[in-house]
Amino acid sequence: MGMMSNNMRIGGLASGMDIDSLVNDLMKAERIPLDKMKQDQTWLTWQRDAYREINTKLSEFQNMFMDMKLSHAYQSKTTISSQEGAVTAIATNGAQEGTYSIEVTELASKAMNVSQQGISDGDTKIDPDAVLETQSFKNAPQSGTLEFSTFDENGNETVHSVNVDVTQDSLNDVLNRISENSDGEVRAFYDANSDKVFLERTKSGDFNTDESRYLGSEIGFDGQTNSSFLTDTLQIKNGTYNNQSGQWEPNEVGGTNAEFNYNGLQLESFTNEYTLNDVNFKLTNTTEGTAFIDVSNDKNATVDKITEFVDKYNEIIETITEKTSEERHRDYPPLTDAQKEEMTEREIELWEEKAVSGVLRNDNILQSGLSDMRSAWYETVDTGNEDYNRLADLGITTSSNYRDNGKLVFNEGKFREAIENNPDAVRNLLSNSSDGDDRGLINRVEDSLKNTMDFVSEKAGTELRTEQQYSMGRELISMEKQISEFERRLQQVESRYWDQFTQMEKAIQQMNQQSAYLMQQFGGGQ
Repeated sequence: MGMMSNNMRIGGLASGMDIDSLVNDLMKAERIPLDKMKQDQTWLTWQRDAYREINTKLSEFQNMFMDMKLSHAYQSKTTISSQEGAVTAIATNGAQEGTYSIEVTELASKAMNVSQQGISDGDTKIDPDAVLETQSFKNAPQSGTLEFSTFDENGNETVHSVNVDVTQDSLNDVLNRISENSDGEVRAFYDANSDKVFLERTKSGDFNTDESRYLGSEIGFDGQTNSSFLTDTLQIKNGTYNNQSGQWEPNEVGGTNAEFNYNGLQLESFTNEYTLNDVNFKLTNTTEGTAFIDVSNDKNATVDKITEFVDKYNEIIETITEKTSEERHRDYPPLTDAQKEEMTEREIELWEEKAVSGVLRNDNILQSGLSDMRSAWYETVDTGNEDYNRLADLGITTSSNYRDNGKLVFNEGKFREAIENNPDAVRNLLSNSSDGDDRGLINRVEDSLKNTMDFVSEKAGTELRTEQQYSMGRELISMEKQISEFERRLQQVESRYWDQFTQMEKAIQQMNQQSAYLMQQFGGGQ
């Protein structure tokens, strides 16, 4: 029993008919077009998702193109050092193959100065986080300005100022400010064990080569500058007077340049790195005599990259071929909700395996995309070298097995020979962003791949697009509207059926009443 249009539904009490079942059966027939619409909607959703899966795979493949287009992919260099504990090297693409000799006599070091003695007064050490005036220093600090200098690579002096307020600042506040106000050029820290403060240049090298300035120190201060906080309170002296020589000698240590001999040329560097002829040398120790660096082309890195690229391309071919030739089982349409209710999960799974098969069968976008990519590989490139103007010249050919659908076969031996003989020609053949006849094969394949991906996105969208922004999405919106309208019509049809049966029941009831009345009359007349 149910209510509709405020009319009582009469379920066959008068006629003896099962009106509920009758209406349900009639509605099943009415609902057949709706089931078909929903199945079409499911099929289209499956198709869209299958397209997107393909596009994800194509996108993974596309990510490999950037690596393949860079020149270092074809000219990777490897280096071997005869004294790895003292000097190593990284060679960039421009580096010439050969042996480089280097003798390191001194490493670059950072300048450092330290308190000449403990700064605390007595056995109780100061607390570097407490306000200065509350602590017992050998020489009590005074509020004011602390000044010190650093030098750049050209020997130019920069004076840095730090304000000290003994009523508010702690020692660590002042030390942190030394770093901040020098833009990180100087680092300062207190070591509680030794009760000393360390001042350190953060860069290695000898920048102050003028010994008349602060005795040639890299962190410059003396009696002529506002530096009593450093010299008195922190006991950091710029120099010590040598009575024997009658000279001031710097207390600062380090601040040296790296000194080395490169292929017979004497050189210096502020740091322990130096780049010459596209070889970047890293110095970690002085050498024992001369060290030798061998630079050669690293064929393995290039071969590995090409192998990985070819494998991914073949995987793409396999996926698209499989999807476009998959069998379509028309006897297994998508299941309706009612059908699913009558099936086990395993039955549903097995059914849908067959139902979803063939969603991209003979798909024109994917088949023509594959065809375009295959064609791009076969084209001739004007490399300026007739020995290397087709893919086959690099030992990369198309499989002769027609079932492989144009997969590539990689002859590693032939490719190694090509990369050894002429790495530039190999690179020009595979990668060149020019738009003319000399455009590289990988660039051409990427063009066709991008076109295919754009077509797929236009049709099936992406996670980021709304349904309005791709054709299948607009179709799904339209289907949803049709389904909603049809469901509204079904409700009206069901109401109409119930109205009709209710009228029939009322008529039968009326006839039964009249019949009973007549029978009564006749019976009464006897």
